[in-house]
Amino acid sequence: MIDDLSGAATRDLLTGHHREMAANSPACSMHAFDLTALRDPAVTVWSAWAGTELAGCGALAELDRGHGEIKSMRTAGGFTGRGVAAAVLTEIVDEARRRGYARLSLETGSAAFFAPAHRLYLRHGFVECGPFAGYVPDPHSRFFTRVLD
Repeated sequence: MIDDLSGAATRDLLTGHHREMAANSPACSMHAFDLTALRDPAVTVWSAWAGTELAGCGALAELDRGHGEIKSMRTAGGFTGRGVAAAVLTEIVDEARRRGYARLSLETGSAAFFAPAHRLYLRHGFVECGPFAGYVPDPHSRFFTRVLD
């Protein structure tokens, strides 16, 4: 479901995500959105729930009329390995198609810590690419993209 970030559970998960990304990436290579950036009108946030418990979230930032960027994908503790990230990613891809985007891209870390994310995106049809939308080559980043049909 689309999340306006008014609930403490989503805000807390995303704040923790931002802290963890900062702890696992050099400052010059940390591109995770904070809550202010996630509230930008060009960004849509989704949250996934198991009853009243927050299971995960993800966001879609519009780069231009035909290109979106996936941001802030996060699964809550206790929900890893249960398909939450795949479900959120599928919703984001579906929304990008509804918006008429030709492409979805993302940046993530290159360290082993990020390997589960790499596997998720590759399983869902993303391929590695070069930097996009103002990113620069960085040994601490990996870039992925997917052409939408």
